[in-house]
Amino acid sequence: QVQLVESGGGLVQAGDSLRLSCAAAGRTFSDYAMGWFRQAPGKEREFVAVIRWRSITDYADSVKGRFTISRDNAKNSVYLQMNSLKPEDTAGYYCAASSRGYGLRDPAQYVYWGQGTQVTVSS
Repeated sequence: QVQLVESGGGLVQAGDSLRLSCAAAGRTFSDYAMGWFRQAPGKEREFVAVIRWRSITDYADSVKGRFTISRDNAKNSVYLQMNSLKPEDTAGYYCAASSRGYGLRDPAQYVYWGQGTQVTVSS
């Protein structure tokens, strides 16, 4: 079992930055690939970024070059640095843990999920 708790969301203006954090407790954190997903009202949950245990990363095209995912295995934490935020980035942001090594853009590959943190970007 892995418990995940997100923090760092808020209301910002377009062009601002935010840093989301996800703290994990439970089983060995470094064994898991950690992903960030987001979900806007009326839309499906969508992939944002993932970092594997060797710190190999992958990003959705919509955030590439603006968002950076990182992890600190000593602190059992994963982060999402979000720069140049746009109104279309407004969503609930969720971190998730997967023991799989493939298909990590698919939410179905993740077993553990946090409760989410809201990010709202005003124009």
